[in-house]
Amino acid sequence: MRGIALPLSAALALLLPGCVAKTAFDVATAPVRVAGKAVDLATTSQSEADEKRGREIRKREERLGKLQRRYEDQLDDCRDGDRRACSNAQTTYAEIQGILPTIPAEPDDD
Repeated sequence: MRGIALPLSAALALLLPGCVAKTAFDVATAPVRVAGKAVDLATTSQSEADEKRGREIRKREERLGKLQRRYEDQLDDCRDGDRRACSNAQTTYAEIQGILPTIPAEPDDD
C-alpha cells in the first residue's frame, strides 16, 4: 500500500501547484472580467443606437400620417360648416407643425 501511496502523493504534489496557481489567477482576474461585462451591458453599440433612432423616427412618421389624415377630414367638415371641426383642425395643424421638425428630410433624387 505504501508503494502506491508514494507515487500518488508525488503526482498530487506536482498537480496541486497548477491548481492553486489557476485558482489564484481566476481570483485575481475576476474583478476585471466583471467590470468588463458591466461596461458592455451599460454601453450601447452604434448599431443599437441607430436601430433605436430608426424606430423613433418611424413612430413619428406614423403619428404624422395619422394627424394629416385627421386634419384633412376636419378640413372637409369645416368646409361643410362645422365650426368645431375648424377649431379641431387648427389644433391638429399645430400638432403637425410640432412634429415636422423632428422628422429628417428625405434626400432629393437628382
